Amino acid sequence: MRIFNFSAGPAVLPTPVLETARDELLDWHGRGMSIMEMSHRGKDFTGVIETAEADLRTLMGIPSNYKVLFLQGGATQHFAQVPMNLLAGRSADYVVTGSWSKKAFKEAQRIGTARLAASTEADHFTGLPGAGELDFDPRAAYVHLCTNETIHGVEMFDLPVVPDGVPLVADMSSHILSRPVDVSKFGLIYAGAQKNVGPAGLVIVIVREDLLGKALPTTPSVMDYAVMAEHGSMLNTPPTFGVYLAGLVFKHLLAQGGLAAVEQANIAKARLLYDAIEASGGFYRNPVALPCRSRMNVPFTLADGALDRDFLAEAAERRLEGLKGHKSVGGMRASIYNAMSPDGVRALVGLMQDFAARKA
Repeated sequence: MRIFNFSAGPAVLPTPVLETARDELLDWHGRGMSIMEMSHRGKDFTGVIETAEADLRTLMGIPSNYKVLFLQGGATQHFAQVPMNLLAGRSADYVVTGSWSKKAFKEAQRIGTARLAASTEADHFTGLPGAGELDFDPRAAYVHLCTNETIHGVEMFDLPVVPDGVPLVADMSSHILSRPVDVSKFGLIYAGAQKNVGPAGLVIVIVREDLLGKALPTTPSVMDYAVMAEHGSMLNTPPTFGVYLAGLVFKHLLAQGGLAAVEQANIAKARLLYDAIEASGGFYRNPVALPCRSRMNVPFTLADGALDRDFLAEAAERRLEGLKGHKSVGGMRASIYNAMSPDGVRALVGLMQDFAARKA
């Protein structure tokens, strides 16, 4: 019996995808071997990666003047790889709205010049900067955002207005494919796979073609987006099993009706959980401002932190796992990615209500 897995990542994957992978693990499409054993340059895997890219383009409506790359290293590696490819001796602006954008800013400073365009750290990352708090350089090489902060549960539904000609770069690791996004508003999108896409180790990069070819001279070839684009993500051996699983996830989402349908399901799940928090009379609290509460990552605290251990113990008894909050924030965190079923959210809400009735 499978648990309800609320882990922030690696996270729950769709059961039909896992079942397909299980059934094909030893013999992929009658080839007598696993996809993990095939040459990445053979026609079979070439078909897998090309189909995965085509399905992702359909899901996200990716324009033809953008390259799609399936890379390695995790999103954290791309905190450095983005400035290595885009700074070109200039400065970049960073909007810091949580732990991950703060890490990306610090990493960019190791590569070149990065400015702090705005930060909400003084407010403990519980909201987003207002338009009047944003200080953009019109000559910046790019503006970097993390559009969903996994740890603090802050999601960006409206993009900031940046100076004309300055490309937006977004870390979308923890909410990519959870709702439609206008890719044309971004110069580059990157996302670790282990939330909504597939297993850890795979990173998706979607980059506008005019931003390629600007890498610092010291950039290793394997970290140069232009080189990887030229070689179809296969300058070296790509994470083949990760690409295969991502392709299965893309087909699963298309079969559900695409990202518009996925978004409606995610809205309903998030509303159910946030409503339970708000209806608890203060027993549970979420500190994030209402307009930017994440649909994917819902942190909450109990009125008495001494009850945290009991809450987690009862959760485990009900096969609800991965609810302990990040160590920098404490409390609880429920990550309700695409593959988390409504039944899982209802089971969590049932526990919360029962626990509060007994302990309040």
